[in-house]
Amino acid sequence: MAESEAVSKARMRCREIMTSSVRTASPDTPLMEVAALMRDGDMGSVPVVNGGKLVGIVTDRDIVVRAVAAGKNASTPIGEAMTSEIFSVKPDDFVFEAIRIMGDKQVRRVPVVTESGELAGIIAMADVALEMEDEREIAETLEEISSGAGFWGKK
Repeated sequence: MAESEAVSKARMRCREIMTSSVRTASPDTPLMEVAALMRDGDMGSVPVVNGGKLVGIVTDRDIVVRAVAAGKNASTPIGEAMTSEIFSVKPDDFVFEAIRIMGDKQVRRVPVVTESGELAGIIAMADVALEMEDEREIAETLEEISSGAGFWGKK
């Protein structure tokens, strides 16, 4: 990748790579309904919105740890299992900020929220990888992982 291309990609805004058609739940949506939404949409998290504002996010791990392992039933409102501490970016923030949050907070997805607190979209690690990485490097890494050719032993 040419240096000028790398610089321009580093200056991309979150709105340029976010997924804007995001399926959401409300805090009173039953646990089972959110789990089915995750299954049917092949997603690991669902933003929780109340009155148009992002109030939390629930992951498949939240459902297992905070609900199933705690003995909650399938009709329990997802608000009881969601994470309410949200690490987000704004649509005009640089993509680098979303990457920094993912690394610092150890999260795989970062909601994109407007100034008024409304959900505009979401950025997943895969979105960043597709836009920011050298395609040849991704292909080589995937090939090494697939072949078991000592990827984890690299220094």
